[in-house]
Amino acid sequence: MTFERPWALAALVALPLLAWLYVALQRRRARYAVAFTNLAVLREVARGRAWRRFVPPVLLLLALAALVAGTARPHVRGLVPQDRATVVLVLDVSRSMEARDVKPSRLGAAKRAIRLFLDRAPERLRIGMVVFAGVPQVASPPTTEHEQVSVSLDNLGDYATFGGTAIGDALSLAVDVGRETLERDRSDPEAAPAGGGGESSTLVSILFLSDGAQREGVLQPLEGAQLAKEASMPVYTVALGTPNGTVSGGFGGGFSPFGPERIPVPPDTFTLRAIAEATAGEFTEARTAEKLDDAYEKLGSNLGRKRADKEVTYAFLLAAAGLLLGAGALAARWSPRLP
Repeated sequence: MTFERPWALAALVALPLLAWLYVALQRRRARYAVAFTNLAVLREVARGRAWRRFVPPVLLLLALAALVAGTARPHVRGLVPQDRATVVLVLDVSRSMEARDVKPSRLGAAKRAIRLFLDRAPERLRIGMVVFAGVPQVASPPTTEHEQVSVSLDNLGDYATFGGTAIGDALSLAVDVGRETLERDRSDPEAAPAGGGGESSTLVSILFLSDGAQREGVLQPLEGAQLAKEASMPVYTVALGTPNGTVSGGFGGGFSPFGPERIPVPPDTFTLRAIAEATAGEFTEARTAEKLDDAYEKLGSNLGRKRADKEVTYAFLLAAAGLLLGAGALAARWSPRLP
């Protein structure tokens, strides 16, 4: 913890003096009580309740200490929302996402996890979404209206859920979406960093969820990752599913004469890990819906935020108010009553 006005803490030295003055006055009152005995007070002391008279003043001293610390403007290091940050969600909606090795299905678990991400993300974080199978498409442009992204999740039926997995092309489109956001910020005078120059106030991250290997598309996965690296956009990849996941029938919808064919669809953890490492992102392997939820909740709490000092004066003022109220209430309740 740091203080913006550390010199204000010098007032804390007065608190021991106040405590000494209080004890001295209590001793003086004790001598007076011996000379002019009050039997009701003596009964209270005999019952072992003499300590009560010290509780309100101790609470008062603690309240004063909290007020002094609050005056010094305390700051703690933590995560704070970053101005004009953007996250592009990339969701695989290919046929393999129908596998049920993750309950209720891979796609169902992914939709629920994305909603958890939307709930945990900062309100002013701009979130967009790209969906892809054989061809990537923009389902929702970056916006602070997170409900719009949630509505897009409800309308995934508008996009093809069959065909191959164009990982490289999906990354390329996500980078294009991020670049368009950057260009709009640069053309907006209010988006310029304070003081001019220095670090840009805009950060674009890509959260990429897939469960399969590259099957279609123009760009290879690491070619798409290279585009993200050149644009300084870290890619956080999530490999969803288990090695034993299967779907019914071929990817072209064909069936075996002997019944529905079971097609294995294990996640390509090697490729997704390589994408994250190449772009300075992070890789997560999610074999269960619970693991996926945890990953997206964590990312929702971290992405779009940066480590910075944040002021916590309000916490000290609230503590001081609570201590003052407690001291007053106890003093009124435990004050001696006339017999």
